Amino acid sequence: MSLTYLDRSLGDLACSIPGATRIFHGYKLDFCCGGQKSLREAAARKGIDAEAVAAQLAALQENGSDAQDWRAVPDEKLIAHILERYHERHRDQLPELIRLAARVEHVHGDRSDCPNGLAEHLRTMQQELESHMQKEEQVLFPMLLNGFGPRAGGPISVMRFEHDQHGDALEHLLELTNQITPPPGACNTWQALYRGLDELRNDLMQHIHLENNILFVQALNPQESSHG
Repeated sequence: MSLTYLDRSLGDLACSIPGATRIFHGYKLDFCCGGQKSLREAAARKGIDAEAVAAQLAALQENGSDAQDWRAVPDEKLIAHILERYHERHRDQLPELIRLAARVEHVHGDRSDCPNGLAEHLRTMQQELESHMQKEEQVLFPMLLNGFGPRAGGPISVMRFEHDQHGDALEHLLELTNQITPPPGACNTWQALYRGLDELRNDLMQHIHLENNILFVQALNPQESSHG
């Protein structure tokens, strides 16, 4: 059964198997911006055993998961979840991460493994995310909640483009931080920073996944939505 997953896209698998995103996080497979790639293709690019990933997905589906299937809820519930769980959370996360990054750079900036430039990169991410979230809150989400989803192709295409930019920003974050891996002997602040960065990355990828692969798809194709 697991072999049937190999040629399905990461986005499709993330939607159809609750809990799959946790497995993808573990392998650093991009199921949000890169969600159109098949499991086989994405694993090959990372040098990962695709069949091993597929076997884990099959076991997850066979054993069941208590994770929410967001395709099965009304748009207003999904949007409320995105606003509360991700928009508010990102606004809480980034100021503290910027503070921690600035501290690490100030104290350890002369070390070759110090993520110099990280604080500035996080400030740029914060500004771009805030602008993006305001567009969703003020323009796109009201359109969807008022039943204008099929006419929202323009705003949705802009949001998808900006999601790709967020994905690029996450890739640069990984480059700056050695894949968010603190060096041996890293101080408590450094370790706390990287724990927070890992959480931010996971949250932002899940946020983009819910929008790209579920909310936007259902908005543009309401007749295919499971909740009408």
